[in-house]
Amino acid sequence: MKVGAVVITMGNRPEELRALLDSVAKQDGDPVEVVVVGNGSPVPDVPAGVRTIELPENLGIPGGRNVGIEAFGPSGRDVDILLFLDDDGLLARHDTAELCREAFAADPALGIISFRIADPGTGETQRRHVPRLRAADPMRSSRVTTFLGGANAVRTRVFAEVGGLPDEFFYAHEETDLAWRALDAGWMIDYRSDMVLYHPTTAPSRHAVYHRMVARNRVWLARRNLPALLVPVYLGVWLLLTLLRRPSRPALKAWFGGFREGWATPCGPRRPMRWRTVWRLTRLGRPPVI
Repeated sequence: MKVGAVVITMGNRPEELRALLDSVAKQDGDPVEVVVVGNGSPVPDVPAGVRTIELPENLGIPGGRNVGIEAFGPSGRDVDILLFLDDDGLLARHDTAELCREAFAADPALGIISFRIADPGTGETQRRHVPRLRAADPMRSSRVTTFLGGANAVRTRVFAEVGGLPDEFFYAHEETDLAWRALDAGWMIDYRSDMVLYHPTTAPSRHAVYHRMVARNRVWLARRNLPALLVPVYLGVWLLLTLLRRPSRPALKAWFGGFREGWATPCGPRRPMRWRTVWRLTRLGRPPVI
C-alpha cells in the first residue's frame, strides 16, 4: 500500500519540522511521499524530495490539511494511506508506516488509525490524547469513535466516500466531524498504542481562540451530524460539563460567545447520522451525547 504524509506548518518551528521529516524519511519499507503545506506562511527549508505548498492565507487546520490531501490527487487517490503529523512531532519508531500498511491490509473495514502521543522527555501520554472515555491506560489499543488530528493515518478511500475535513471549523473538533461521517459510512477507527508520535506536553488552551472555537464548533458538530432529538441532549451535557469544570470568567465569557455563534452562523451541510450509527457509537463506549 502506498503511503503519503501531510504536514501543515506556520513556518515558526523549522528545527522541529526538519526533525519530523527526518523521522518520516527513516520509515521502513517503500518511501513515504511528503507534502508540507505552509498555512499562510513560507515553508522553511526541507529535505530534497519533499513537496511544498505555500498558501497566501491561513486556512486553519482542516483547510490546510485538505489542501495537502488534494496534493495527492482528488481525495488523495494517488496514495492508499495518508499520515497527518503535527510539525512539532516526531515519529518514535521506524516501523510506523509499515504497521499502518499491515493494519489497513488486514482489516478492510478499518478507515482511520489514531496514534499514541507521548512526551519525548517523560514518555507519558496525556489523558486527553487517548480518544475514548476510559482513558486511564494509554497502552491499551482499542476501537474508538474519534481520533487525534496531528497523529493519525487515514485510508484515502474514506475521503473519497465521505469528503474531507470541514474547512469552516478552522480549529477544534474537525476530527470528530470526519470520524462521525466515516463511522456512519461503515468504517471503523482504531487507537494504536504501538504507533507513537513524540510531542511536547502542551495545554490546548494556549491558543487564544480555544474557548470560542471549542464551543462554536461543538454546536456546529451537533447541528451537522446528530439526529434532531440528540442535538439538545448532546449540547446540554457539554454545557453542564463546562460549568462543572469552573473555567475562569474570561474563558467562560469566550465559551458562551462561541456557543451563541454556533447557533447563529452557518455550519455547512447537515447530514444526520443514522440511528444504527448512534447505537454503534454506544456499543463502542461513547454514545453521541457525551
